[in-house]
Amino acid sequence: MTRAPAQAEELEKLSVEAIIERLLAEHPSAGSRGALCLTCSFQAEDMIVLDLLRQRLPQVPVLFLDTGYHFPETYAYRDRMVKAWNLNLHNLTAKQSVADQEAQFGILNQTDPGRCCHLRKVEPLFAALENFDVWFTGLRREQSPTRRNLKVLEHHELPSGKKLLKVSPLAAWTWEQVWKYTAENQIEYLPLYDFGYRSIGCEPCTAVPSLGADARSGRWGGRKLECGIHTESKRADG
Repeated sequence: MTRAPAQAEELEKLSVEAIIERLLAEHPSAGSRGALCLTCSFQAEDMIVLDLLRQRLPQVPVLFLDTGYHFPETYAYRDRMVKAWNLNLHNLTAKQSVADQEAQFGILNQTDPGRCCHLRKVEPLFAALENFDVWFTGLRREQSPTRRNLKVLEHHELPSGKKLLKVSPLAAWTWEQVWKYTAENQIEYLPLYDFGYRSIGCEPCTAVPSLGADARSGRWGGRKLECGIHTESKRADG
């Protein structure tokens, strides 16, 4: 188990760049195979964390949950950025193909979206995270009420008992800060944002949120706000 920084609370006061530098300094093996990864849906927040990480660790493992239900624009953007940034992409898939799952269970994203997310997102990700000790994300507190208490650094335990550090450097950032960084660093972004989307997941379960609503209110038709990858692991630090 990778130990947590002795002064983890100080990370809340640091810049995103300083947070990453501190974590890499306190975990000198982070650049080695299997130590550190980033979950990336190729949304704007993830691309910022990825941009900062790849400047320090060019071959940082990038874990993408390929559910088989993403927008065509998401797949095209993923492929462009993998090529442009020479990314070390880990394309994670479910045990069953979309066709096999639908043949056995029907259209779960309509009848039981929680089960669909578990099969196509949670299970593949948790299996992959068994190989890592430090897990970076692009999560922000502002995204939804379920993320309001998000910490920059959290201890997490997977259902298997595997323990790891979960790092969300952008936890305190606003939507305006996300786009300021994106523009200033000339990062190509997922074109779906131009159509009003704020939180982009699988196509059948993603809609443009209502004016003034939080970013994730357009997900799953309002029936839930999380797919499970950030709620089914156990936060072990209070």
